[in-house]
Amino acid sequence: MSAIYGPLAMTILVRSLVLAFALVLSVPACNAWSSVESGPAAAPARKVKVDRASLPVLELTDAELSRFKQGDALFEAVVRESDGLGPLYVRDACSACHVDDGRGPGLVTKMAPRQGVQVELEKLLPFGTTERPYAAAGAKTPLLAPQDSRLVVTHRLPPAVFGRGYLEAIADQDIERLAERAAARSGSARGRLSRLKDGTIGRFGVKARISTLESFVVDALSSDMGLSSPAQPEEPPGPEGLRDDHKLGVDFSAEQVALLRDYLQGLAIPQREPSTGLGPALFAEVGCADCHEPELRTRADYPVRALAGVSAVVYTDLLLHDMGEALSDGQHEEGAKPREFRTAPLMGLRFLPSLLHDGSAKTVHEAILAHGAADSEGRDAARAFLALSSARQAELVSFVETL
Repeated sequence: MSAIYGPLAMTILVRSLVLAFALVLSVPACNAWSSVESGPAAAPARKVKVDRASLPVLELTDAELSRFKQGDALFEAVVRESDGLGPLYVRDACSACHVDDGRGPGLVTKMAPRQGVQVELEKLLPFGTTERPYAAAGAKTPLLAPQDSRLVVTHRLPPAVFGRGYLEAIADQDIERLAERAAARSGSARGRLSRLKDGTIGRFGVKARISTLESFVVDALSSDMGLSSPAQPEEPPGPEGLRDDHKLGVDFSAEQVALLRDYLQGLAIPQREPSTGLGPALFAEVGCADCHEPELRTRADYPVRALAGVSAVVYTDLLLHDMGEALSDGQHEEGAKPREFRTAPLMGLRFLPSLLHDGSAKTVHEAILAHGAADSEGRDAARAFLALSSARQAELVSFVETL
């Protein structure tokens, strides 16, 4: 184990022992690693509803489940300076930003020049557009947003990570088909691909700037925790010019990155009861489903066999949409503009504490209304929602709340 984890070995070993003990105690009640309804072995007919957001896909092989558990331990572990934390960082554990694989409580503060400011970004923000408020490994000066009238400062909640293997598994041609359909339809909703510089399609991040879960892991380790890896061997720059930490060289190995990737790939889409009533029909009728595509099919050759060639209830088209100036965060990321955001997947929405990229909507109703600005691609759907009777509005909102 030490060859894989280094200084994290003891933390992970302790967590594994605690987990094993908890599993032993829980055997009479349920299988803690099951992502579907299950009951005791002695009474297979009995069904127990498991409504959680951090369970593995049931059909993972034994080998895949073993790697899932190892990745889970890494995801939960607090990273120390001896593991390579810093010199500057946002949080010291993946789980600090993704509690129960959801959103928050950690958040990221972003900085950008105000619209119309004529100054080179490198001169205004020489160390990047992300605030890294904590220092370690000898650093004394955190990277905070300067008090500068030329800057706009916004906050961004981290995404939920459950079910993301399904998003990675969706075939490129299906996303391209959705983009062609979006370009051809009438009305305010459009949408376009996030085609990255290497030719891949962006799927992850609020502006779809990352195409794979492995790249997502590498980026999060570097930008959020100051952890280098073989794919990103340099520490992010800071005001003091420190380019390494208390662990010289690469902090996380390729195997640790792969374990975290496998963990994210193996997280299930939270199960929910089948929809009843008019909710699904109203969701399509007002136009929500134009962008929040309810169901897509994964590609047959995805390396995780349990996720290959299956229907994925994701509620997204993975396209970029112009949401208007009111929701702009000032950020240019890859090809995405400040007003553009990837359609948020609504799967597991019931586990999210707040909605929209910045968490500014506390209810589904508020999120729908936020789509209704005159310069937003979501305005037609928001207006159609407001045209419904109050009873039908409530039914639609109730449906979305169950996702």
